[in-house]
Amino acid sequence: MQRTAPRLTRILACAAVPVMLVVAGCSSDSSDSGSGATGSKDKAASSASATPSPSQTTKAVDPAKFGKLPEACKAITARMTSALVPKAKTKNGTPAVSSDLGSRSGCSWNGLDDKGVKGSQYRWLDVSFYRYESDAALGSGQERAQENLAKELAKIEETPGAAKLRTTTATGIGDEAKSVAYQVRKTNEDFVYGSIVARTGNVLVLLSYNGAGYAGAVTPSDKTIMDGAVAAAKEAVAAVAAANK
Repeated sequence: MQRTAPRLTRILACAAVPVMLVVAGCSSDSSDSGSGATGSKDKAASSASATPSPSQTTKAVDPAKFGKLPEACKAITARMTSALVPKAKTKNGTPAVSSDLGSRSGCSWNGLDDKGVKGSQYRWLDVSFYRYESDAALGSGQERAQENLAKELAKIEETPGAAKLRTTTATGIGDEAKSVAYQVRKTNEDFVYGSIVARTGNVLVLLSYNGAGYAGAVTPSDKTIMDGAVAAAKEAVAAVAAANK
């Protein structure tokens, strides 16, 4: 009974104070259960504060450099196309079909220069433009064009039947460029190819120039074809900047 009296006195004293204080100060018999609950709340608050808000997770990207594309069939001068494809079937080029000329366009020229008993020279030139917008989820237009440059280059390097394939860095063409030289045997003739994949800002320029000698005509040299491809690619890249002035 003597032990019970002090305990009863303490219980009555606690009953006289507000309920919140009873929980905080009169629970000595419950050991550390109160501090455990408080610790859980603190952890929850800490986790909530560490969770990024939507504004924090949104990626800021640079704006796209170019807002439009040049007219593909006018991006390479008539003087250049006449030199590269002397007997083009369509002098002004044949535009590629596109549902959105602001994002993708293209043009091609091809023809056979008949030299009589000396045989004939066949040439084909085509150019394509792809423009990429900046997107918070996908990256800036420049980054997207850079990523697709690598993809397009890989496609060219995987051309079925390509022989003597060589990929090099092409200098002086846009922000970055690669040239691919190779040969393909078809229609019993050796076709020599020169392809350029170039990026200028957020625009990707793909250009291909190829040729073959028919009926005993000499096959064009790798240098002749690649020099023509590089010259045409430089004009195409310059046309992008001119279209956005």
